[in-house]
Amino acid sequence: MTSGRRWVQVWRAAAFLLAALATGIATLLALPLLCHPRLARSWANWHRARAGRLLGAPLAPRPALRTTGRRAWADPATPRDLLWLPVNVLTGTVFGLFTLLCVGNLVPAAVATPLWWAFAPEDRPRLFIDVPVTGWTTALALGPLQILVLAALAYLALPPIARAHARICLVVLSHSTAEQLADRVAVLTRTRADVLDAHGAELRRIERDLHDGTQARLVAIAMRLAVARRALSDHPRNEQFLEDLLRDAHEGTEEAMSELREVIRTVYPPILADRGLTGALTAVTARCGVPTRLDIGNVDKVPAAVEAVVYFAVAEALTNVAKHSRATTAGVTVSRTADRLSVAITDNGTGGADDRRGTGLAGIRRRVLALDGTVDVDSPVGGPTTITMELPCGS
Repeated sequence: MTSGRRWVQVWRAAAFLLAALATGIATLLALPLLCHPRLARSWANWHRARAGRLLGAPLAPRPALRTTGRRAWADPATPRDLLWLPVNVLTGTVFGLFTLLCVGNLVPAAVATPLWWAFAPEDRPRLFIDVPVTGWTTALALGPLQILVLAALAYLALPPIARAHARICLVVLSHSTAEQLADRVAVLTRTRADVLDAHGAELRRIERDLHDGTQARLVAIAMRLAVARRALSDHPRNEQFLEDLLRDAHEGTEEAMSELREVIRTVYPPILADRGLTGALTAVTARCGVPTRLDIGNVDKVPAAVEAVVYFAVAEALTNVAKHSRATTAGVTVSRTADRLSVAITDNGTGGADDRRGTGLAGIRRRVLALDGTVDVDSPVGGPTTITMELPCGS
């Protein structure tokens, strides 16, 4: 990772932790009000969303509470929403004050120290918390030293601290086993419906392609052959006319076969049937506009549906890398553990990949979720980007 990208992460982490400090203080001041289950749920959802964005894994919010009284208190998620309140006060305040110490003391060191002479003696800036600036020797020696120390501290510590705070938030506000099962059923129900809609649309597209393209060409070929047959019986010596008809029929046959191959390729890539998953991914990575390394182990026999999803997902992800990421290298890693197939696509581009921006990630996620798989996108602004997929591939 370049230093420029690292500094982008440092400033994102600093903004996240300073906001955590503000929310921790706000939680403490408004604690009696936030203890209401409905307000606690909204507050918890907002923090889960922030934590998910920082970790590059946007999370769907829990459903807002529509009930009041005992039903609201009896909701399975309410205890965790309420537990987050004191945890937020503690972690937000501690981590936020550390960030304020780093960032806040950079300002007097960088701005006020060179102007120490313009302040009244009692108002002059202090370095390393309690060293007053009383002359140029102190200003020129300790000022840059404090900047370097605090900058190094922020560079090394703030990103991992911000990620730790985000993970604490997600652990405290994680779903129970029953909620996870209900969420999984809801996701599968939604993705199955999406797949059925997509399947219907795909069938209609194939029918259109075959009807308007291939079938029309075959009809034209049949008509030309019928005319040629009739011309042969009526005018046996009309060789030029017969040659033209047969040439047109031959060209039309090649075009129809070409169109038919394109239609078949969108249903199930022939390269998967011919060369298997390893050969298909080798071809995809070789065609990518960015130098791409493929690392694939022994994955044994994989169901055809999983092979197709992995093939299309890798092809779409590498297309995005070539078009949008400004990356210079990319990598695809495929491995299998028991009945789970893991795929990771990485690049050293500018990051910032988002499902909502129409970069193909939504389609990848929809394909994978339809097979009860999981997708994780880690793409902070400044990069790098890692897309991790896991799919069941048991027999």
